[in-house]
Amino acid sequence: MIRQYKLNEIAVSDILNRDIMAERGVEEIVDEIIANVRRDGDAALLAYCEKFDKARLTSLEVSEQEIEEAMQSLDADFIRTLEIARDNISAFHQQQIQKNFVITQQGGIVLGQKYTAVEKAGLYVPGGTASYPSSVLMNAVPAKLAGVSEIVMTTPPNSEGKIAPAILAAARVAGVTRIFKVGGAQAVAALAYGTESVPKVDKIVGPGNIFVATAKRRVVGMVDIDMIDGPSEILVLADGSCNPAYVAADMLSQAEHDKLATAVLITTSAELAQKVSDELERQIPLLPREEIARTSIDTNGKIIIADTMEEAVAAANIIAPEHLEVCVDEPFALLDSIKNAGSIFLGKNVPEALGDYLAGPNHTLPTSGTARFSSPLSVDDFVKKSSFIYYPKDALAKVADRIVDFAEREGLGAHARSVSIRFDADFDK
Repeated sequence: MIRQYKLNEIAVSDILNRDIMAERGVEEIVDEIIANVRRDGDAALLAYCEKFDKARLTSLEVSEQEIEEAMQSLDADFIRTLEIARDNISAFHQQQIQKNFVITQQGGIVLGQKYTAVEKAGLYVPGGTASYPSSVLMNAVPAKLAGVSEIVMTTPPNSEGKIAPAILAAARVAGVTRIFKVGGAQAVAALAYGTESVPKVDKIVGPGNIFVATAKRRVVGMVDIDMIDGPSEILVLADGSCNPAYVAADMLSQAEHDKLATAVLITTSAELAQKVSDELERQIPLLPREEIARTSIDTNGKIIIADTMEEAVAAANIIAPEHLEVCVDEPFALLDSIKNAGSIFLGKNVPEALGDYLAGPNHTLPTSGTARFSSPLSVDDFVKKSSFIYYPKDALAKVADRIVDFAEREGLGAHARSVSIRFDADFDK
């Protein structure tokens, strides 16, 4: 049974479950896995595949034949759904593409900034309790738009050594370059350091369990990563006019992800609070992932009653949830007051699942309160910015004394001399 509180009865910081290091000993296990992959390469990956996935493989890379067989095994309507989702994601993310700029100043000075895509991106796609072709699209499409030349995907196989056909189809539709049958922390290690088969990449993106998240944290610096993923979160802001069945269903759409996931309702209506609680009890037994959803709701789920919607929004800004649903009659009236959220779903007919699959904005979102300072995955995650400077000698001469003085005040004589030497007659050739 979900717990109910008055907003003044609970610390806002305690509303969502955010102990992403809840399982002890994870770091030690991950460190050992990374060390083994660095030392033994493919041999370690094959051994871990047999240990964790119960699959005996002779080759790690997915063949073209396997991809074609996956495409043929799926109905054409689902392939079309993947294509529609890809096109929507592409249309949204195209607006994020940044342009180079150049500033030309008097005296022939040229300053500017240019964007360059990372050469290789690693995409981790979870397996295990569920497969997520949507994650393939959400991560690969922005990378393609950014201009990444090689997108390397890793995902764990089943016990027969196969990858879910929907995952392979999404990879083909999204333009993934190479696919490897590797999961867990060992996949992150392979992407970060490279093995005989798996190429070393420049950036690793994609969600995963606590072992994957910990491995991503451990390899930062060797490669870049998108974010550290915590448990899934949904916060619903609702007034008394909402359909309680819809609200409960939306909360359960995240609760079914993971036993550590958190689903929270903040409402100004005590009547709606009770109706949603009753709906959760009615709907949970109907779910295929009933056990996961039940644990999530009973352990982490909360219904909070606020006096006003302004109080509810203020609480949401402190929480900074991954997903924020605004289920009120005039959602745009609240949009400007919402400061911290990964993705905002406006109105009573915008379930979080719409964003997960088809609308276009990215569903790889900041969790664990990091929406206070970070953003959803975007094209920006796959590019680097480089500034450039050009000064003719006459332009440098006009500022040379100031640079020399600045450098000497910092005690950096070589810096100063690198400028003054250009105006020393003995070296002016």
